[in-house]
Amino acid sequence: MIQAFDTTKEYILEDTCVLLRPLKMDDCKNLLTFSLNEPELWKYSLLSGAGEANLATYIETALAARAKGKEYPFIVFDKRTQEFAGCTRFYDIQLTNKTLQLGYTWYGKKFQGSGLNKHCKFLLLQFAFEQVGMERVEFRADNSNEKSIAAMKSIGCIEEGVLRSHSIKPDGEWGEGETIYEALMSNFPIYRIYYLL
Repeated sequence: MIQAFDTTKEYILEDTCVLLRPLKMDDCKNLLTFSLNEPELWKYSLLSGAGEANLATYIETALAARAKGKEYPFIVFDKRTQEFAGCTRFYDIQLTNKTLQLGYTWYGKKFQGSGLNKHCKFLLLQFAFEQVGMERVEFRADNSNEKSIAAMKSIGCIEEGVLRSHSIKPDGEWGEGETIYEALMSNFPIYRIYYLL
């Protein structure tokens, strides 16, 4: 049954491999090892979580946006290894237009290429389309982020175009542009097929 997306609710999404639950401030301790030991995870991010202080700011910013109804961040737990693996979130939530973006996704190196991302993305798309009635989910990736682009294509997302000179990176340099991908409710049966591959 479709219900309105209420960012004050505590949504839990899970399958046999992964559990996504709302990110909390005390999750700093669950993600700190990545922040301290794998700072390159935020190479393409506009907001870095590298280092303990940056991680705290990263989480605070996500939670403040959730409180305003603009974003909904999740922490990702790998049920196979019984470990926290990273984060992802819905953002730019536009209920009137039935659209949102899915991103700010990062996983520790050990979880990359493990199939975890495919499970997460399917659960998030299923939630967006079947539970809260979205018509469109948008994804973006820095043009030089080959892993992220490959991951979006692997779940059946369609490329829509490129935004050039769109954002400045934390180091003050212009990014190489962002490629926009979309997933539509009308194509959701196709995403089910990609999920099963």
